[in-house]
Amino acid sequence: MQFKSVNDFLAHVQAELDANRLVLPTLPDVAIKVRDAVSKGDVTAQSLAEIIATDAAISARLIQVANSPLYRGAMEIKNIQMAVTRLGNNTIRTLVTSLIMQQMFAPKSALLESYFRTIWEQGVNVSAICRALAGFAPHLNADEAMLAGLIHQIGKLPILSLVENIPEFRDSPSRLDKLLEKAHPHVGKIIMDTWHFPEELKPVPSEYVDFQRDAGPKADYVDLVQVAFLQSVAGTDHPACRVDWHSVPAFAKLGLAGDAEILEIEGVSEEIELAQSLFF
Repeated sequence: MQFKSVNDFLAHVQAELDANRLVLPTLPDVAIKVRDAVSKGDVTAQSLAEIIATDAAISARLIQVANSPLYRGAMEIKNIQMAVTRLGNNTIRTLVTSLIMQQMFAPKSALLESYFRTIWEQGVNVSAICRALAGFAPHLNADEAMLAGLIHQIGKLPILSLVENIPEFRDSPSRLDKLLEKAHPHVGKIIMDTWHFPEELKPVPSEYVDFQRDAGPKADYVDLVQVAFLQSVAGTDHPACRVDWHSVPAFAKLGLAGDAEILEIEGVSEEIELAQSLFF
């Protein structure tokens, strides 16, 4: 099988989807039920805790995160209902989805392990910077910002699963890397269209690579991810390092100079480390 262009590959992706041969990442029932319950606006802490408790792994991780330096209060959280009461429904909704994201980056084969690990680590780094950057945009939610960072390259996962059986990519890391970078925004959009996500997060995987994007005077989650992503790849050989930050509208919307070094801003590096520790 030969592909002359990324568009040829994307047509193949669509054909595989139409034939039910390509399985997209899906949100587990617990994440969907939590989001639906919170969106109705009248769910009690007890009811929300009962939904979360149906997933033992997520329940354990949520209690662990609630007691982390990023969220903990004076009293230790010992059960899910205490976590819901302390953190609030909206934070719990976002955290449940964020913690579930980690499960999606578990490779099904040794061949994909290094790719999945690298993409997850990149996502964690971007998400941690996003959470810190939310402080420069008070109208945005820090936990939603963190989730935005975790999903920004979600489109790479089904691509990797598909090319595992395509020798021209599987056996050529350079071709695979180029394919991943060019195709993942389109596949990310397909995934977002099938997920129960807030509308403000859906454009992140498909639009964060458009560094000339300007969707309005106020920064949105795509803007946060753009700045966080560019900061995260600075000094590497990633093609995005050629982007002139002064030309990226997202920086100005966050009140940052085009040559700003986020880690040098007082208090930011500590907050980034605390956010990273949730997932490493």
